[in-house]
Amino acid sequence: MRILASLMAILLAVSACTSTVSNPPLGADGQPLPRLYRIRAADESKIQFRMLDSVNALRAASGLVAVELDPRLVAAAATHSRDMSIQNRPWHFGSDGSSPIQRIARVGYPGGLIGEAISETYETELETLGAWMDDAGPRSVILDKDARHMGFSWHQESNGKIWWTLVMGAPQIAPVLPTASTTTTSFDLADLEGAIAAAE
Repeated sequence: MRILASLMAILLAVSACTSTVSNPPLGADGQPLPRLYRIRAADESKIQFRMLDSVNALRAASGLVAVELDPRLVAAAATHSRDMSIQNRPWHFGSDGSSPIQRIARVGYPGGLIGEAISETYETELETLGAWMDDAGPRSVILDKDARHMGFSWHQESNGKIWWTLVMGAPQIAPVLPTASTTTTSFDLADLEGAIAAAE
């Protein structure tokens, strides 16, 4: 009887040590569904500096100078992230028709706009940076040789969707305010034209 009780105890102990591996739920494409990335208030500054460090590592690998976070560009990015959520579309124009150039001027940034990268996703900031680096338009903004300042922010909806905005600026470039006669700007015109075509 003691042997049987000892065997049962050992089997019970061994079964408690093993873990069952559950398969993650799969989407229609057969790939695992993403886990929801919730941004907590305590993580906000960590996320901004993690993105800054990552951008600067990419810039250093390309032989470029580091950029610094600029609170005015952060404010412009935060405003645009919230505005894209309200509009429910990722594009470079605000609900009031404002362009990235106008938004950085509104917050008092004294330099010029290098460009803006935006995203609507459930992914982390680093996954989003990876996607931006795979796209020629945002990559050229992030790796622009004239960039010295960065603004980075987001808005997360209650369902977990995140609207990311990254803005790069250069204090050494004179600000350009768009007018009716302005035909070129320093932000990515291909992205702008694509956004206009998608909106029509």
